[in-house]
Parts: sequence; structure tokens; C-alpha cells
Amino acid sequence: MAAQAGGDDRGSLLAVIGDEDTVTGFLLAGVGNVDLRRKSNFLVVTEKTSVKTIEDAFKEFTNREDIAIIMINQYIANMIRHLLKNYLKPIPAVLEVPSKDNPYDPNQDSILSRVQHMLGAQ
Repeated sequence: MAAQAGGDDRGSLLAVIGDEDTVTGFLLAGVGNVDLRRKSNFLVVTEKTSVKTIEDAFKEFTNREDIAIIMINQYIANMIRHLLKNYLKPIPAVLEVPSKDNPYDPNQDSILSRVQHMLGAQ
């Protein structure tokens, strides 16, 4: 379990919404956590996972005080792009990452688009 210096557990976890390979990699790296309420900090998305399930996980992770960063596969982020465009809080930060089968497309990354817009580079 990750914790910040000083003993404050607020915003100390990394959450993952991704395909099986991505989530497994992060779990093997030690980011997995299940709290006392049996709430985990990850969601494995398969072809059977509904968009509503992905949306619910994203909303839950963005409202949890113990999560600082949400990693999401970009192709999954595209399924809930409407939520990502309306999400403006700095913490937890949302980072889009490629998956093994879907390469990263910087043109679809909402965070990169915001930064480019703020810097005037379009």
C-alpha cells in the first residue's frame, strides 16, 4: 500500500482502468489496493464490460480522496470521452496511456489538448 511522507494517506493511490495486460502490469508493480469496504483501485475492462461500468468506475475513482492519479488506456478513455472533457479537477490527475494493441494517439489525449490550448500551440 502506498502512502505519502508524513503519514497522510490522502491522495496516495494510483488507480487503473485498463485492459487485462495493463492492469496486470500495474498490479505486479504493486499498485493494487483493496480497502476495508472491499473497494479496489482498478478496473479490468474486457469486451463484455459495459460503458456504464467504466463510467461508474471513473466517477468513483475521481471522488475518492485516497486516489491521486488515474491511469486509463486511451482506447477506453475514448469510450467515456464526454466525462473526461468535463473533468476539470487537478487531483486525481487523469493520464491516458497506450495499450499493447492500441497505440497512443496524442490528438485524442484530452490533457495534452488542454495544455496545448493553454500554451497557444494548436
